[in-house]
Amino acid sequence: TTTVTLPNDEMKGRIIGKEGRNIRAIENITGVELIVDDTPETIVISGFSPLRRHLAKRALDKLILDGRIQPARIEVAVEEAKAELSKDIQKAGEDACYQLGVTGLHPKIVQLVGRLKYRTSYGQNVLIHSMEVGRLAGLLAAELGADVSVAKKGGLLHDIGKAVDHEIQGGHPEIGYDIMLKFGLPEEVAYMSIAHHEDKPKTLVGVIC
Repeated sequence: TTTVTLPNDEMKGRIIGKEGRNIRAIENITGVELIVDDTPETIVISGFSPLRRHLAKRALDKLILDGRIQPARIEVAVEEAKAELSKDIQKAGEDACYQLGVTGLHPKIVQLVGRLKYRTSYGQNVLIHSMEVGRLAGLLAAELGADVSVAKKGGLLHDIGKAVDHEIQGGHPEIGYDIMLKFGLPEEVAYMSIAHHEDKPKTLVGVIC
């Protein structure tokens, strides 16, 4: 769930709209559920996809600020929020790769890295976690004589499956492995997605990651 703070409780009625038309429009376009209860000045967005929840929150924030809440305006606000979110995701992915010195990734992989900014796992931001693993893996690889480039790449991308595991069936290790191979990454890097869940990884970099 994601919480949206309202300026006042009167805003709840405006978001619901006449005979519920506004709330239905928001839910249909964004694919989330809005929970309007007795909690003062608060609406809760519920949904499995963190990206859909964030999109709905951005759109709601725009609508609340604008004050005009009706189906046609809702469509415009959601489209504006989508464009902003897409740019933010791209920038987050590019920044992460730049900070770790990881190059040569397919643009789609960079975008998936950026999507991890909006994913949490066990209360931790997955993008921050992935960057930490990439940095530490590179340092350990240098000490142990392993391939630093493979370790950094594998560390950064080991949880890439979590970027889409709400949309694709299967566990994130297998999803991540398939994605990396699909977009041209070598087996030794793609294997990091599987290796970090194995008791006895088959490679030194696998052990490191």
